[in-house]
Amino acid sequence: MSGKFVVAYDGSEAAERALDFAVAKAKSQGGSILVAHILEWSPYSFLTPTELEERHKRRGEELARAEKALMGPVTARLADSGVKVETVIKYGHIANTLIEICNESGADQMFIGRDGETSLGSRIFGSVAMTLAQSTPVPCTIVP
Repeated sequence: MSGKFVVAYDGSEAAERALDFAVAKAKSQGGSILVAHILEWSPYSFLTPTELEERHKRRGEELARAEKALMGPVTARLADSGVKVETVIKYGHIANTLIEICNESGADQMFIGRDGETSLGSRIFGSVAMTLAQSTPVPCTIVP
């Protein structure tokens, strides 16, 4: 059985564990990996045209930085893994954008690291992992 596995990746130790787990599963099943990094971005409609231009310039810089600091090293590290690896970086609400990526890519499963966040805010508002576990259109594995 082969499949496409989306891995939510932010460079954290939890994300590294999720990536390693997904790679092992992809190897055993002949699947592929799509490593997804989401940069939170909200459109401010009340900004002036000059402010919007500056904001879009920063957006391009952030994308380039994420590619160099996160995705480049991941791609290099997994080059000899025997697994086909693709990467994607998008802006948006993290959970919603990951769900969109699953839908657009035809993913069979998603993997995300559990960061162990125990703050009051995450208990009240929920975490990304909890949101994905409840909302993804495919099975979601939360890796401790």
